[in-house]
Amino acid sequence: MRKFVRLSLVAGASAAVIGGAMVASPTFAAGPGGGECQLDGTANFNPGPGANPTGAFSYNFGGTLSGCNSSEAGAPAGGQIHAGQPITYNGATVALPQASGTGSCATGTTKGTSVVQWADGSTSVIDYTTTSAAAGVVLQGTVVPSVTGTDTATGTPVTVTTTRYLADGAAGVLAFEVSDPTQCNTPAGVVSAGIQGVTGIGHQS
Repeated sequence: MRKFVRLSLVAGASAAVIGGAMVASPTFAAGPGGGECQLDGTANFNPGPGANPTGAFSYNFGGTLSGCNSSEAGAPAGGQIHAGQPITYNGATVALPQASGTGSCATGTTKGTSVVQWADGSTSVIDYTTTSAAAGVVLQGTVVPSVTGTDTATGTPVTVTTTRYLADGAAGVLAFEVSDPTQCNTPAGVVSAGIQGVTGIGHQS
């Protein structure tokens, strides 16, 4: 049985890009240990995806995880998730690697690393990929040991380390909300989009 504890994603989620019809959603098991979080955030693109199906872009993302539920005792009920944005970690401001993707407003794929900072002070680093069709985005990933960022004050490398859910899988079904869809037909493409949906982290049990 697959046990989903909860997740952030990825967040990243963030990424994908954009468009219209919902794609197939990952299944969240309802058995012992089952759980999920609501994700609400914003992705910022540079350059933005537009009409070119082979266009390359980079992006960052920031959002809130809330309403997390789990049968795991002491599991946090929420947190913050970021990809490609500075976070505060061990007293330093750490810039995370940018996420990247290829595609258009109609379809696209992305990959990146997000960091979830849970409400209890624990951390999950998630390597993820996304596949999008129109406004629907499916995210899949894995909680990895760490990611290396950069201290914005000193320029030195900083390792952000996972302390919760190491090696668990991550999955999510998300929707992008573009305030001005006509940006898809401009040279600059879509510069930002809201991201909402459900994410989960878990493992086989």
